[in-house]
Amino acid sequence: MEEDLFQLKQLPVVKFRRTGESSRSDEDGISGEHEVQIEGVRTELEPVELGDGAAVPKEFANPTDDTFMVEDAVEAIGFGKFQWKLSVITGLAWANAMEMMILSILAPQLHCEWRLPSWQVALLTSVVFVGMMSSSTLWGNISDQYGRKTGLKISVLWTLYYGILSGFAPIYSWILVLRGLVGFGIGGVPQSVTLYAEFLPMKARAKCILLIEVFWALGTVFEVLLAVVVMPTLGWRWLLILSALPLLLFAGLCFWLPESARYDVLSGNQEKALATLKRIATENGAPMPLGKLVISRQEDRGKMRDLFTPHFRWTTLLLWFIWFSNAFSYYGLVLLTTELFQAGDVCSISSRRQEVKAKCSLTCEYLTEEDYTDLLWTTLSEFPGVLVTLWIIDRIGRKKTMALSFLVFSFCSLLLFLCVGRNVLTVLLFIARAFISGGFQAAYVYTPEVYPTATRALGLGTCSGMARVGALITPFIAQVMLESSVYLTLVVYSGCCLLAALASCFLPIETKGRGLQESSHKEWGQEMVGRGSHSP
Repeated sequence: MEEDLFQLKQLPVVKFRRTGESSRSDEDGISGEHEVQIEGVRTELEPVELGDGAAVPKEFANPTDDTFMVEDAVEAIGFGKFQWKLSVITGLAWANAMEMMILSILAPQLHCEWRLPSWQVALLTSVVFVGMMSSSTLWGNISDQYGRKTGLKISVLWTLYYGILSGFAPIYSWILVLRGLVGFGIGGVPQSVTLYAEFLPMKARAKCILLIEVFWALGTVFEVLLAVVVMPTLGWRWLLILSALPLLLFAGLCFWLPESARYDVLSGNQEKALATLKRIATENGAPMPLGKLVISRQEDRGKMRDLFTPHFRWTTLLLWFIWFSNAFSYYGLVLLTTELFQAGDVCSISSRRQEVKAKCSLTCEYLTEEDYTDLLWTTLSEFPGVLVTLWIIDRIGRKKTMALSFLVFSFCSLLLFLCVGRNVLTVLLFIARAFISGGFQAAYVYTPEVYPTATRALGLGTCSGMARVGALITPFIAQVMLESSVYLTLVVYSGCCLLAALASCFLPIETKGRGLQESSHKEWGQEMVGRGSHSP
């Protein structure tokens, strides 16, 4: 007994001072300092300060505490069966890429069938992005105010309804309005990433968000294959109707989706959040953390001013430009691909345009089987884009991944100045699209990680809105300016991506290895850096 007591006396007694807020009861003391005393044992305590962003020693992370937060529960439960199901269901919403890819197929078809001038063809593409731009912030606000699940369900059902109606448009003005309403609904689909990210443990977050981007790539590939089969036989109307199938499947499965536990806690619904966490633990076969779930400080959610606090001001402005450049370049390349394939190579575009003008300003060319084949090859580049981003994002970080993607795209755009053959042209377009899609995917990983739960959906929504501004402008560059100067068009895209690469480097926060922040006010246990990966 005396020997055991002697050993106990040699053990250091550690006292933690909580530097953030805590929801403990008043009995714990006002100062927030807690001591462990054993009779007959040395009571001098060694204070340990845990500053902002400091790592929490593994053995003191939760086991001796009687409370836990959602972040603790998500990390403890880990990745399992629940997250696999969630990946598939949110991925179906993300397959709305079909509604975007259809623009590059529909434009030349309607140009020929309805004898539309080039500015009306460009407007048909731009009106979709006008709808997305006008609704992205609204959907983000709805998701922060009323829940991620609510905003996502409404936006998907909206897109499904007007997507099917588009197939019945009798004249140009009708399809212009209906495609604009489709764009309005698509503006809310990125909220699936917000919902998905809030259920993912830190180590799996980047990889999982990138992997649901595979559904975007699958959607684009499926759209091209569907067009090859449907366009020659049934026509563009059936293509529009059948392109809504993934959203129809999502609408049937969305009843299974739970609301985000982080959102429920922030909105004061502790019981619902706890029930959701227990459901996930049961499905994953993992134990729940011991203790009581802490309710975060309830804040005003979805307020635009929170994006411009001193801590987030530069992040918000730089992210807006990065998202703008991503969409401007990505969709510009999608539209340029069909134009370049129809011309054969860059150098022959100018002469071909002049010949067309000499004949008739409304002369058009339908997409050929060879055009569809090459379009499919460039679309397949989305998959290596995902793999490359997946490999480097946790190695070099989110900021450098975005910068690298922009630089490679810019370099490939400049190489298009050369008079290359169709095969080399296809390879350059393949590489450019792989990296610009990879940059888009890295932005989708970074943005939900950098904002706290109170403004996460709004932050993603406003960034998505800025992306739609870029997508709104790009048809007039890729389709209208191209008629005047192909080289000026390429310089615009290359220069924009060079500036975006610089913006990525100047982002003040690197989110690699960070937990999701629950509140705008730093709280105990939040923003822990690699909680389980540090030695004491």
